[in-house]
Amino acid sequence: EAIDAASTNTEILNIPDPETLANVLTMGVQSTINDKRLKVLYEPDYVPPVTAQMPPLPPEQLAAVIQSSIKLDILDGNVGYLRIDHILGEEVADKIGSLLLELVWNKILPTSALIFDMRYTSSGDVSGIPFIVSYFTEAEPPIHIDSVYDRPADITTELWSMPKLLGERYGTKKPLIILTSKNTKGTAEDVTYCLQNLKRATVIGERSAGGSVKIDTIKVGDTDFYITVPTAKSINP
Repeated sequence: EAIDAASTNTEILNIPDPETLANVLTMGVQSTINDKRLKVLYEPDYVPPVTAQMPPLPPEQLAAVIQSSIKLDILDGNVGYLRIDHILGEEVADKIGSLLLELVWNKILPTSALIFDMRYTSSGDVSGIPFIVSYFTEAEPPIHIDSVYDRPADITTELWSMPKLLGERYGTKKPLIILTSKNTKGTAEDVTYCLQNLKRATVIGERSAGGSVKIDTIKVGDTDFYITVPTAKSINP
């Protein structure tokens, strides 16, 4: 009924300013479907995003990049604090794994408990989910931690815990606290839910953003208008 009503309301198409029209259409779509990820955009100069490849950097520059993007501290009572604002994919993690061990992980391992701060983690690669979760599980038996369904490809990819990792595991006994906020989004939400569902972590904080693991920007006909649509979802076993 809502779609029929919207289809007959063609008056808004007479709005002369395209950006205003896009905003009005966005408000209409979101009020009907109640999903803030659905947006109508006016982008006459839209350029599709290209996945950034990590350039080859000398070790000292790589170390600087890691230290600027990851905050690490050891608090009173031998409690580790780790803040990560972007979840690395498996490929990047493989490239800089030895530095991650040296600068971050080996300092966290001796702690008695860990606070994992994902209040600012709004981006990340899906392949990083099993990479992170596996550090807080046993090597054997393998655990089916998550699946990701990609709707355009109609493919479901299963994510399993990894039997082999760089460095030692944090294990399953030491307390793990994950902090969340309204900015915890997408892949970070997935990592949080997986560890909570495995009863491996206690989650403290605000309700998270409700971001999709993948959102596509789709051109509307032969126009300069685009819509953003979630096209992949996490299916926890």
